Amino acid sequence: MARFNARALALTTVLVAAPAVTGCGYNTIPTKQERAEAAWADVQAQYQRRADLVPNLVATVQGAAIQERTTLTDVINARARATSVNVSAADLSNPQAFQQYQQAQGQLSGALSRLLVSVEAYPQLQANQNFLTLQSQLEGTENRITIARRDYNEAVRDYNTTLRTFPNVIWAKTVHSGSQPMQLFTATAEAQSAPQVNFNLNGAPAATPGGGAAPVAPGSTPPAP
Repeated sequence: MARFNARALALTTVLVAAPAVTGCGYNTIPTKQERAEAAWADVQAQYQRRADLVPNLVATVQGAAIQERTTLTDVINARARATSVNVSAADLSNPQAFQQYQQAQGQLSGALSRLLVSVEAYPQLQANQNFLTLQSQLEGTENRITIARRDYNEAVRDYNTTLRTFPNVIWAKTVHSGSQPMQLFTATAEAQSAPQVNFNLNGAPAATPGGGAAPVAPGSTPPAP
């Protein structure tokens, strides 16, 4: 009988204490951590979607027999680098790993932007339905990447703030002492400079490094070098 009473008392204590613990923020840190990690998974999914589009895009451009071998090679190499750098949820607090991932993805963004600028001068591609479909899918994916990165940054800022503010800072320094601030996406060098195009004597554009801007419309004046 005494054992039964002890168990009943323990169970009652747990039931009474649970709301108090929940109300004081015990679960806040892991909840926000999971939210940030879920946002990160969406970022990775959108980047993977873009990587999956690149081989077909390159093959379509190659099939049009245009003279953009250097630009295509840059895209192929940049995709290889971007897909070789992996960051798991456990690495989100590692600045070096996160920056390597962001840099690799930024390089692919720049290479794709230069490719799309270059092919504007080729009417056969502008009339190629497969290319136009791929271009539209790529633009849609870039928009989804932007949204996924924004949502991830918002979730991480919320999580990082929670680790530093009362009363959750108490849990962060005790029960959840293994929880570390996560890294944020920042604007890359590629996103700060638009691709520049100089037309050579054959009428084909030669793109110079840059990235992130929309393609130059056919017939428009190219940016100054």
